[in-house]
Amino acid sequence: MFKKILIAADGSDHSIRAAAKAIQLAEQNPDSEITVVYAVDGQTSKEDILHHFDKSIVDQVRKKRLEPIENLLKEKGISYEIKILQGEPGPAIVEFANKMNLDVAVVGSRGLNTLQEMVLGSVSHKIAKRVKAPVLIVK
Repeated sequence: MFKKILIAADGSDHSIRAAAKAIQLAEQNPDSEITVVYAVDGQTSKEDILHHFDKSIVDQVRKKRLEPIENLLKEKGISYEIKILQGEPGPAIVEFANKMNLDVAVVGSRGLNTLQEMVLGSVSHKIAKRVKAPVLIVK
């Protein structure tokens, strides 16, 4: 059974589907804990600041992206926490995940950053290759 579950999320439809699958896994164990991680790279950070000059508004915008996932977790009564990471999503999530004693990491097959997916390789691919725990990639 899965107790410690990580969801790599960016607010995309794929990450919401990944969260739904992670919740199904968590429902099998009443002691499950989910950590939702959202990595903010330099480009995203710059765009957030350009569109919203106030840091508190930037924080609200980032939390708003994860709201659908948070609503699913609340609806099911699953214990969770949200972590906002700084850095390129793939490496930042891998580093964070490998410091935890995870049972599984769940990630959507695609995210919001299509340019990065085409040029550098997808975040889900980096997570699958480098996270020490089992990784579930959800389409």
